Amino acid sequence: MATIKTPVAKKVPKELVKHNDVRVDDYYWLNNREDKEVITYLEEENTYYNTLTAHTKEFQASLFSEMKGRIKEDDSSVPYKLNGYWYGTRYEVGKEYPIYSRKKGEESAQEEIIFNCNDLAKDHDYFNLSGIAISPNNKLAAFGVDTVSRREYTIRIKNLETGEVYKDVIEKTTGSSVWAADDKTLFYTKKDPVTLRSDKIYKHKLGTPTSEDVLVYHEQDETFNTYIYKTKSKKYIVIGSSSTLTSEYRFINTDEPDSDFKIFSPRERGLEYSIAHYGDKFFILTNKDQAYNFKLMTCNESATAATNWKEFIPHRENVLLEDLDIFKDYYVLSERENGLNKLKIVRWDTNKGYYLPFESETYTAYVGTNPDFNTSILRYGYNSLTTPSSVIDFNMDTQTKEIKKEQEVLGGKFKKENYRSQRVWATARDGVKIPMSVVYHKNTKLDGTSPLLQYAYGSYGYTIDPYFSTVRLSLLDRGFIYVIAHVRGGEYLGRKWYEDGKLLKKKNTFTDFIDCSKYLIDNNYTSTKHLYASGGSAGGLLMGGVLNMAPELYNGVIASVPFVDVVTTMLDDSIPLTTGEYDEWGNPNDKEYYDYMKSYSPYDNVTAQDYPTILVTTGLHDSQVQYWEPAKWVAKLRELKTDSNLLFLDTNMDAGHGGASGRFEALKEVAKDYAFLIDLEGKIDK
Repeated sequence: MATIKTPVAKKVPKELVKHNDVRVDDYYWLNNREDKEVITYLEEENTYYNTLTAHTKEFQASLFSEMKGRIKEDDSSVPYKLNGYWYGTRYEVGKEYPIYSRKKGEESAQEEIIFNCNDLAKDHDYFNLSGIAISPNNKLAAFGVDTVSRREYTIRIKNLETGEVYKDVIEKTTGSSVWAADDKTLFYTKKDPVTLRSDKIYKHKLGTPTSEDVLVYHEQDETFNTYIYKTKSKKYIVIGSSSTLTSEYRFINTDEPDSDFKIFSPRERGLEYSIAHYGDKFFILTNKDQAYNFKLMTCNESATAATNWKEFIPHRENVLLEDLDIFKDYYVLSERENGLNKLKIVRWDTNKGYYLPFESETYTAYVGTNPDFNTSILRYGYNSLTTPSSVIDFNMDTQTKEIKKEQEVLGGKFKKENYRSQRVWATARDGVKIPMSVVYHKNTKLDGTSPLLQYAYGSYGYTIDPYFSTVRLSLLDRGFIYVIAHVRGGEYLGRKWYEDGKLLKKKNTFTDFIDCSKYLIDNNYTSTKHLYASGGSAGGLLMGGVLNMAPELYNGVIASVPFVDVVTTMLDDSIPLTTGEYDEWGNPNDKEYYDYMKSYSPYDNVTAQDYPTILVTTGLHDSQVQYWEPAKWVAKLRELKTDSNLLFLDTNMDAGHGGASGRFEALKEVAKDYAFLIDLEGKIDK
């Protein structure tokens, strides 16, 4: 292994005072990407990482080839029907980006290419096309493009008959837009240029200067984001406003684009609801009346305030009601019971229903793309830790299914019967049972000697379901066990599971993960010499917390774009997303939350102790977690840690939160992570 001087960031003490508490931040100066010294430091860290991992570069390349080799390069999606056309995406061999196309009337009709993203991306290091919206007359497509990776999109409009892209240019948007019934009025969402909060809805008339666009709604509350969409029935255009705990909607008729938006039901703090339209009624998925796992209510179109809502499906103690999909003759409920997805199909006229049968002990099932209202076909997706993804069309009339596509795993080596999956439960220190989804190759020994990668996210009520990954096979085939820990802070076991891992209960997320690790060691899945942990973004916060609290359990940790400077970030309301996060983490302007946050914030709790080998990754242009958080954290770890284990900071100087944009470029970043783990195991292929 090459030798190189360890980067040392200079110390410039800055006092941060709040509630008469003084924190000294020696690395605050890194918070300026325009400063040449900052860029120099990040480049020194990159050089250090690249030099000390140079011996893995060849292996990274072969891992990349191996992972890419399992992916069908000329892949295509299963087309879905919308307004007389079949829409789909496909890839061509050797190309990084999708081609969006459609066929009129029949799936066998001649293909009409809408966008070839390979052509559009050729002059950009990063490219993402999003939010394609087809006009009701099928002639125009509005679309958003981001070439920086800050999730700020420029909306353009293309004439699908002539191929002309109109002069209309709408900047700093979310990328999504909605057409009114007149085929010339477009509604879209703008972002605040500093905070990147989606805060304004505008109305654009085709062919007019964007400077004349009309502001139809401004969300003044800094803790809310706003967005716009059309109901599946196509009767209404809806503006949504939401914070972590509260929601509100406004609506107009699609064929009256110049009318004033009417409030559906005024916001009440703690009241969450979402709306769907059918016939002369609205259906409301809501937590009203302490329905923490949500229930379904209904009201007439003409009287939509919460006082008029009537119960349709009651709240259930052990079943989380996640979503509602409406069709002409049926409605479909997405539920979660004991952590597992369930899909229930019910006829409108008889109110008789049934569940789709799923046999596996741990799996993922979800309603797919179903924009067509007048159909008896439900498209859904299914996969598990050992079963590749399938897209399935289910005939709700005949109760028969057709597998439209099962993900192909190329390379000739994959057989699902070679892998085992199970669900196990660790007991947390407060007595609560924490589920874990486990997968491994059938030849992997469960005797404490096998390497194990434990992953979790654990925030925002976001559930990491047990999903299939062709990329993960590169670990499983080398004897790794892979575990998803369904820690509190997600919603795997219902809404209370989320509530018990946020705000003043956030530490449950960290201790759950640690207690899962101890279970895996105690039950001979692995040992401290072979246990690895990874998480990204808020899952990177989890990694930071776990590293401070129980560093001795892990041989190596990967923290991707980690949110680690919680207190400073949450006190800075100019940073994107901050004010909207108060319901998740608490508002540190309140001393109780300040003190609690400070007690677990990874950056504030780095101490003089031994840490395992750590790889930290970030992006210079990240809008979600600013690059300086991981950079400061690594600098402080370098200063204080008492071990000689390696610590790496790898900054992508081009990309943001999601990493590289091409489908294969992103695999190179996974190959880096996997090479890091496999190298620590001493199993780099010679």
